[in-house]
Amino acid sequence: MTRKSQNLLQAVRKKRGYVLSYHRLLNAVSPALLAAYDEFYTQFTLTGRALTPVEKETVWIALIAATRARVGTLHLKRAVAAGIGKEEIADALALAAACEAIDALGFAAGAFPGWTDAKRLEKRYLRAFEAARGRLRPALAEIAAIVAHAGRGNAQGMRVHLARVSRTPAMRAKLAEGMTYVLLHCGGPAMVAAMDCWIDAARGKRAPNPF
Repeated sequence: MTRKSQNLLQAVRKKRGYVLSYHRLLNAVSPALLAAYDEFYTQFTLTGRALTPVEKETVWIALIAATRARVGTLHLKRAVAAGIGKEEIADALALAAACEAIDALGFAAGAFPGWTDAKRLEKRYLRAFEAARGRLRPALAEIAAIVAHAGRGNAQGMRVHLARVSRTPAMRAKLAEGMTYVLLHCGGPAMVAAMDCWIDAARGKRAPNPF
């Protein structure tokens, strides 16, 4: 390993507090590749934008729980550093769990149309969601739910919550920032599907415009 490569890994460790195995791989392929990725990551999740540190880590906690990302403990550490307590962490985790209920209700709406319907089941889902979010502010809970559903590839869940967010520029900016975490965490195909859902909802006047 060259001195340049060593220095770059040390810089990554100093900035984040850790070096992961794929950082070493990128560095082995090309130090320039690791440097570009590090700047990409910095802009995506370390640079402050519309979301406050508390809001940002709340969304991240919901996303990593919804996608079963055990390696996402760094976001729990960042949450604590931002001032989020165990009660608020539990609320974000419960929100992610509530989001998964929409799968069973979606199944029931299609499988048992003679006994129930999507509208009734959506009302029950939202009751469970409201209970699960605890003390999280409604607007933040909606963003976290949209991002969690996007990470899971559940367009139905995204549509339910997109319809509940305000159309203000501030809300759009916060939602847009939260949605970028899907690209970083889940990859391009998941992000494309999520954006297709958002754009379609906006065209139908059921969500704020993404851009």
